[in-house]
Amino acid sequence: MHSVTAIIPAFNEERTIGDVIKVLQRVNLIDKIIVVSDGSVDSTVDIAKKHEVEIVELRDNIGKGGALRKGVDASLSEIMLFVDADLIGLKEQHIVELLLPILKGEVDMTIGVFKSGRFTTDLAQRVAPYLSGQRAIKRYIIENIPNIDITRFGVEIALTKYVTNNNIKYKEVFLENLTHVMKEEKLGLIKGFASRLKMYWDIVKIMTTKER
Repeated sequence: MHSVTAIIPAFNEERTIGDVIKVLQRVNLIDKIIVVSDGSVDSTVDIAKKHEVEIVELRDNIGKGGALRKGVDASLSEIMLFVDADLIGLKEQHIVELLLPILKGEVDMTIGVFKSGRFTTDLAQRVAPYLSGQRAIKRYIIENIPNIDITRFGVEIALTKYVTNNNIKYKEVFLENLTHVMKEEKLGLIKGFASRLKMYWDIVKIMTTKER
């Protein structure tokens, strides 16, 4: 049986990270859980410590791509499960559905797409499912992408771009009744919108970068 490590990149997610960890701990397919605090200044780390998971605590915010890379470096597993820290409605079945196609050898990556959660988050992922942060993935894919640590919010695009360009099998998995806290809800309308624009800029940069 392949070893599975779940990696949760988190930047100031004290409201939701505890619930996300609890769900992952109930899934017996997961061997290890790593929370990567990406420069959090709230109670994210303190809450994670209460759940007895491994924590990688970064002093500065280096972006999602860098945080995921730090999590991968802290694990020896062949299969990685990436789960966002701001999920609402996460269930064990969602995790099982992401992992099984890889554990059965059907594909090398799965992408979770929200369905019947909230209209705004469902719509965003239906239009662009390759932006989803919920993924199970074989380690070699991450290892073969140069500079993935500097992709920031473009990391999901980089992953999807790599498997597409290299004809690697992947599968979209619908995750029923799952959603997440939007940036505008976390930061307020103005700061949240500014953060969203920055995220989109990271994504555009990765989409327009030619592979070497």
